[in-house]
Amino acid sequence: MSETTNEVRGIEIALLLEGIYRRYGYDFRDYARCSIQRRLEQFLEQSSCSTFSEVTSRVLRDVAFFHGLLPYFSVSFTSLFREPSVFRALRDEILPVLRTWPYFKIWHAGCATGEEVYSLAILLREAGLLERATIFATDISRPALDTAREGVYSLEAIRRGGAAYQEAGGQGSLSEHYHARYNAAVMAPALRRKITFARHNLAMDSSFGEMQLILCRNVLIYFNQELHQRTLELFWESLDRGGFLCLGDKESLGFSAADSLFTEVNAMARIYKKAPPAVERTSL
Repeated sequence: MSETTNEVRGIEIALLLEGIYRRYGYDFRDYARCSIQRRLEQFLEQSSCSTFSEVTSRVLRDVAFFHGLLPYFSVSFTSLFREPSVFRALRDEILPVLRTWPYFKIWHAGCATGEEVYSLAILLREAGLLERATIFATDISRPALDTAREGVYSLEAIRRGGAAYQEAGGQGSLSEHYHARYNAAVMAPALRRKITFARHNLAMDSSFGEMQLILCRNVLIYFNQELHQRTLELFWESLDRGGFLCLGDKESLGFSAADSLFTEVNAMARIYKKAPPAVERTSL
């Protein structure tokens, strides 16, 4: 592809993202551009459009067309107890600290279709902490949130999750936390009633308040440096004093301007603790 073609495509993408923001209020302008271009090229192959400019024209005039494009900006990679070692670290290192609060709040940002937030709820249930917890699970994708609210997953997904559950140090059987129904499984009502699912756009929306734990796993990798920094600052503001942040295995605070906002708890599991404000640290 020639340099001129690349330049034109870059301009087309910028105009498309600006149009989406002004027309619908979804802000993808600070997402990593290489990732956005790759997803848009996938959409282009499936659509009747031949250029990004055509996509822009249709998006601005056709709401249904826009909603067909939207899922390409929110690709979900999730599963029950994904990366079991992380859930084991949460069980062994973080839950004992949460136990010291009479009540606590958890925010799972970018929860996708919900498998990982249900996994966390299972940890809390087995530790006898679920009734103390209020869990907020958010995502930008309404279809993903609809799936998460239903809490219905294929038996194959449950089978894979069962193995991961055992690796994560599960204390019984995963079958204790769901009910089989035809060719699928629905997560137990005791889990679902403790989770509030809501749409939230990390690129635009504000803090969720004082949380004791925030999970946002492999979402920041799709943001450019500015949005990455802004989101970490949002998490810092949203955490209670001494609260924890859990990121994905492809994410790190190293070499980040936000490194001073957190202290490392578990490097392998990407778990961090909120650091006190700089003024307070200076005065100590």
